[in-house]
Amino acid sequence: MPNLYHTTTLVQMDARLLRLKAFLVNAVLTEMEDQSTVHQNNREAVRLSLVEACERTKADLKPEERDRIVDSALADLIGYGPLDLLLPDGELSEIMVNGAKQIFVERNGELFETDVKFDNDDHLLRIIDRIVSPLGRRVDSDNPTADARLPDGSRVNVIIPPVAIDGPHLTIRKFLQTKITMDDLVSMGELTPHMAKFLEACVVTRLNILVTGNTSSGKTTVLNAISGFIPDRERIVTIEDAVELKLKQRHVVRLETKQPNVDGSGAVSVRELVRNALRMRPD
Repeated sequence: MPNLYHTTTLVQMDARLLRLKAFLVNAVLTEMEDQSTVHQNNREAVRLSLVEACERTKADLKPEERDRIVDSALADLIGYGPLDLLLPDGELSEIMVNGAKQIFVERNGELFETDVKFDNDDHLLRIIDRIVSPLGRRVDSDNPTADARLPDGSRVNVIIPPVAIDGPHLTIRKFLQTKITMDDLVSMGELTPHMAKFLEACVVTRLNILVTGNTSSGKTTVLNAISGFIPDRERIVTIEDAVELKLKQRHVVRLETKQPNVDGSGAVSVRELVRNALRMRPD
């Protein structure tokens, strides 16, 4: 039995409440013409429309039930559905959606199963489409995988049937705002002051350094910390599959690979970026 991660605002809705929520979402979309119009309205305006639509139904609801249904419908309309309950948690480093009814998170290096669920696979697919559409990407049976990035920088991977056998899967590697320095690593006991000085000497003397390890083992954290030793006077070019490095230096050029377009064209690989970087006078 996995550890459980409980949210504080979740309500498990029965079929009646789910139908009511779907009705409210459709009512507001109809009132505001389409989804793009909804996004142009501010959050409070959309919420007010949902409350008014709920009152028009004259449904027999307790006040807390109404608020929770409205909150859930609001997340479906202008947010990321039930993921809005998890994304603000700064202690989570990863969110793993294994189909509509099973969502795990990583917190302090440990996995927890959550009490958060999507209504069904169609609900999950709508949220996936909201994530990838602004990037000009499409996920369907012909293009069942995609990589994307949320506005806060969090990295997203999507894989759906027929490649994913048990339903759509969504993995979010959260972008952590706090940068851990080498001093932080020393104070946490991750390495000794002598090791930190040795790494500083390696960077300053321009030795090649390979940082390797399992997924979620702290490679990016270590690389960010080591990068703090790069002198400010040097020109730095970074090349990443998905941008995660947070360098403090002023003279930094960040390059990121590009996935192919729907027609298979337009991809930019790490190899091509390295070739270009060599022409950009990096130190």
